Formats: sequence, C-alpha cells, structure tokens
Amino acid sequence: MTGMLASSKAGHDKKTVYVIIKEETEYVYLADGRLKTLEKPKKKNKKHIQIIKTYPEPEFPERVKAGQTDDAEIRRVLEQYRKSITK
Repeated sequence: MTGMLASSKAGHDKKTVYVIIKEETEYVYLADGRLKTLEKPKKKNKKHIQIIKTYPEPEFPERVKAGQTDDAEIRRVLEQYRKSITK
C-alpha cells in the first residue's frame, strides 16, 4: 500500500486525497506535502481510507517506498491527480 494514493472516508478531512507513506497493522501514515508533511504525517485507521488505483506517474510508489521523494514531489503528484479527475 505504501506509495499509493488514498482518499479519507471519515473525519474532518473527509474526501481529502493523500499519499500513503507508511503502513502498520491497523494504521497508515498519510502525507499531502502541505499540512501533513513527510516529517509529520497523519495517522489514520485503514478502515477510514479508500485506496485510489490510478497513478499520475507509474514509478511514484516505488520512489516513496525507497524514501526517494520529498514534500514538493508529493504536492506535484497530488495536483496531477486532481487535474486528471476534473477532465
């Protein structure tokens, strides 16, 4: 799941799109590059997110898994995703 895009299904951030940067048994850690950065990700229960199967860049999940990304790249990928769904 690490490196995939996910949408929040519950909470005050409902419908917000994030990148999964870390996964544990029951929780995932999410970043959006702005408020929730790689250094301070959002901890969210797995049952409160919806995985998004499309990627603006196919190699992006591998870069996240390898730790080769930064907040600027996360912002750029999320913006590309937002533009692709509004077409």
